[in-house]
Amino acid sequence: MDRERLTIMIEVAVMAGLALVLSFVKFGALWAMGGSISLVMVPIFLIAFRRGFKVGILTGLLVGLLGLVTGPTIVHIVQLVLDYPLAYMVLGVAGIFAAKKGQLAPKASVIVVGLLLATSLRFLSHFSSGVIWFGQYAPEGMNPAIYSLFYNLSYLVPEMLITMALLLFLAKSYPQFFKTRSLT
Repeated sequence: MDRERLTIMIEVAVMAGLALVLSFVKFGALWAMGGSISLVMVPIFLIAFRRGFKVGILTGLLVGLLGLVTGPTIVHIVQLVLDYPLAYMVLGVAGIFAAKKGQLAPKASVIVVGLLLATSLRFLSHFSSGVIWFGQYAPEGMNPAIYSLFYNLSYLVPEMLITMALLLFLAKSYPQFFKTRSLT
């Protein structure tokens, strides 16, 4: 195994583990049917912007699978896939905006676009699950789609904004972190 591949595997493991730890640090109120404001997305986006799409998706998959091990809410196998592996895998899509080899951090606008795109995909995953399986918890007379829309936006928007602020801060104050270099 070459050094660069081993380094990437170690970075993925460290970022997935960090994401798991950060998922337990929650801000604000706890939502009744899952969802919370945490820093879980930060390591996934960091590795995606550093290493690209494939590595970001792999890290997100691992984070989703680790979430399944640490107290999931499961009502159906498809809901399990939507709310755990898929919801975190799609965050790796931001990696299509990764810095090119040898380049410093992506521009702030690129980070924002990547975060908006990937978080929107995560929202769609949770929204679909909410409409199909958690719509029964909507207040009487409320459309399950409207309930799922507001429920999921209530924690994903603040979480995305906090993640965005941290990534922009890191890109400005420590752009070398996003720079990949060949180890060979």
